Amino acid sequence: MAGIRQVISTLTQDGKELMGPNVLAYHYPDNTIMNGSLLTVESNHFAVLKSRGAIMDVYETGQYTIKTPDRPIIGTFQQAFFGGNSPWQYEVIYINRAKLILEVEGIAYSREMAEMGYHVSCYVHVDTKDDALRLVQHMPMAGHYVTMKEVDAYAGPVIEQSINKIVQLTELERVNEKMPDIIELVKDHLQDFLSVYGLTLNDVKALVFPKDERMKELISLRAFGLSELDAVRYYTAMVMAQRGIVSAPNMAVGKPYYIGNPQMSLDAAGAL
Repeated sequence: MAGIRQVISTLTQDGKELMGPNVLAYHYPDNTIMNGSLLTVESNHFAVLKSRGAIMDVYETGQYTIKTPDRPIIGTFQQAFFGGNSPWQYEVIYINRAKLILEVEGIAYSREMAEMGYHVSCYVHVDTKDDALRLVQHMPMAGHYVTMKEVDAYAGPVIEQSINKIVQLTELERVNEKMPDIIELVKDHLQDFLSVYGLTLNDVKALVFPKDERMKELISLRAFGLSELDAVRYYTAMVMAQRGIVSAPNMAVGKPYYIGNPQMSLDAAGAL
């Protein structure tokens, strides 16, 4: 419509924000950006203007009139060389500058080669215009979005290597004692890695735990001061009790079970 300028924004016509908490970058999907278009940048975004692959400018919060040296190809020239479709000449990439959550799960192995699961959650954000530029230059974009799942995939090997560097040298029961060291190592390695993509690491939360449920319960029993043998015996007694086996108390105290003999109860009661 004549006299109305094109408005470039991350909002849909009904006011819905396209860049949610799982979107790091958004490529504006319109190839008709032209001289005089209005570029709107929300308070928690950066916007990068590109022309034929080259960075033209990086914008912070506000509304800007795009001034480009070229105008869209029109008429018979467009029809002859591009089949009636205008080529991509100007692109806008929005960068989310809010704090986003990076989450990675995986498996590590203790010194005994026991399988340990881990879950790491990190808060990251794009801090400056230079960081937004680094993100556009180094983070591949397939389609019109870069989601946090893609960032998770990039960060996964770095986190896995950092955790295994300590866990593989630590006994299963002592892994939790090493959590401060694990978190610090993950922070150091991850920040160095993310800085290449213009991402600043704010905080790291990590949890490392035995994958086997039986190992979790045995370690819990050991935490009460039981020996390894006593922990196994009490664990077995709990399983037996859950299944209604009457000799469970005897297993717990390490006494034999006599069928049809009152000595069974006397032995168990005396040991308790």
